[in-house]
Amino acid sequence: MSMQDMNQRSVIHGDSLRGRLFELVPAIGLTLIAIVLWQLIVTWFQLPPILLPSPLQVFHAGIAEASVLMRAAWITGTAAVCGFALSVVVGTAVAALMSQSRLLRLALYPYVILLQTVPIVAIAPLLIIWSGYEFRTVVLITLVISLFPIINSVTEGLMAIPQDRIELFRLYGASKFQTLWRLRIPTAIRFLMMGCKTSCGLAVIGAIVAEFFVGNGGANYAGLGTLMTGWQTLGRTAPLIAALFASTLLGIAMFAFVHILSSTLLSRWMNQD
Repeated sequence: MSMQDMNQRSVIHGDSLRGRLFELVPAIGLTLIAIVLWQLIVTWFQLPPILLPSPLQVFHAGIAEASVLMRAAWITGTAAVCGFALSVVVGTAVAALMSQSRLLRLALYPYVILLQTVPIVAIAPLLIIWSGYEFRTVVLITLVISLFPIINSVTEGLMAIPQDRIELFRLYGASKFQTLWRLRIPTAIRFLMMGCKTSCGLAVIGAIVAEFFVGNGGANYAGLGTLMTGWQTLGRTAPLIAALFASTLLGIAMFAFVHILSSTLLSRWMNQD
């Protein structure tokens, strides 16, 4: 590769990086405006810290509880990642089964809808009775709440195959498994990643909601959800909001990971027609 080509690629990469950084300006600006408005509301109405602390008080509380928040975020993040990974595996397998038979779709889809319609607060107590106040229960609840987008998206992708391509595979005598592996699954990858972008956020929500139940059961569990309920009981609003920001950052990190994965390692399948 010549020096001119290398310089040209460097310029293009630099322009692309500057363009991506420029795209963050509106979000950062809106965040700063929200913080200023928050401070003005606290000052104007002279709100007590237990009701709404100032941004600076929340910042100081986050610094003071940094080690606790980091440990809790690690626990919650581990549960969210485990539940999310299970939802990808289970959801893809269920979608693959549903794509092979109309009878299976008719039999399984009502139960898939059930995952989306039954409130998690109604399922969580049952899972705790069956599984106990354990880490695995948090993972199971996370799996339940993050499973539907995977099944729905992958099923749509597996079924969104042009009929002429299916006929071509039949013409060459391909079996159902060969058609699934070589045609349907590669086409469904971009649909899978779309489902993952929704599911990864739900995984964080599911883990925190699960910790509301598991942590309150007296178990030695100290995730973000457990911290939130404990600090809410003690009236410690500033660290409670700091924990809320930590959970938000955790969700953003998971979304960013899925986005980077889809735009790098899986870009070949994401860009195909």
